[in-house]
Amino acid sequence: MKPSAAFLVAFGGLVVALPTAVHAHFRLLQPASWLIEDAIGDPQKAGPCGGTNTDWGKPSYIVTRVTGGQKLHIKVQEMVFHPGHYRVALAVNSRSELPLDPEVTTRDTDRGPWSVSAKIQNPPQIPVLVDGLWPHTARTEAPFETDIQLPNINCKKCTLQVVEFMAEHPVNNPGNFTYHHCADLEITADAAKPIDKGWPPEILPHILDIGWRLPTSLWSLALCNERSLLGENPTDRYWIGDRDRLTSHDDGSLDPLRAADFHRIVRSWWSREERLVERPRALPTT
Repeated sequence: MKPSAAFLVAFGGLVVALPTAVHAHFRLLQPASWLIEDAIGDPQKAGPCGGTNTDWGKPSYIVTRVTGGQKLHIKVQEMVFHPGHYRVALAVNSRSELPLDPEVTTRDTDRGPWSVSAKIQNPPQIPVLVDGLWPHTARTEAPFETDIQLPNINCKKCTLQVVEFMAEHPVNNPGNFTYHHCADLEITADAAKPIDKGWPPEILPHILDIGWRLPTSLWSLALCNERSLLGENPTDRYWIGDRDRLTSHDDGSLDPLRAADFHRIVRSWWSREERLVERPRALPTT
């Protein structure tokens, strides 16, 4: 892979450094992280938004409300030093919209691949907001902070991703050479400015239509996260089914739980060909 020329200039003197087992960590201070972080920012290895193979993290349920087309203050504190740089990206509807971790140039060592540099988007392309942020080769006690421009869009629960690429670093499992943090944002577009084109349109919530189901049918719907495990949520409820006493709207529909990045798993047992279906429909505004 061809390394970034600008990044090689910054880290050229480190390419011949002897490998040492040092692991970088950082905390996302502003905006508030979607996970509860410990003193050094863990769990943060797994992409796209933190966690590890054994600790997926506990959600903070914090949503930061901001105005589109305005500046957003970002502040991180590097807890364990390693040379590198940061990248910031934004997903509108799903974390699957976030970019892959930076493409890394490595060199071989007796301990396996060792990171040298990472490709930097210049200029950044949607969904990346800024790349090559805070390049550093020395330890600093002060936090890194800056203001970045948000797109003028609407979204109830966008995901702001802040990742750190680590140079002169061995492979992490998971995460390779990148550490990850995210924040949940509710963005309201500035009515005085045009909507920014190019970003995915906000997808309205779905209505689960079960108004016609047979009283004798058996069905269940589970709320799962991106790892296909039961997803944590503020209501502490993870599934509904035919044995629940559910109150529907006049048209027989139910409102879904509003949560970011969840998957619906439906199981049904029917004596006829009818089945449970869902249809996208805009919810009434209040």
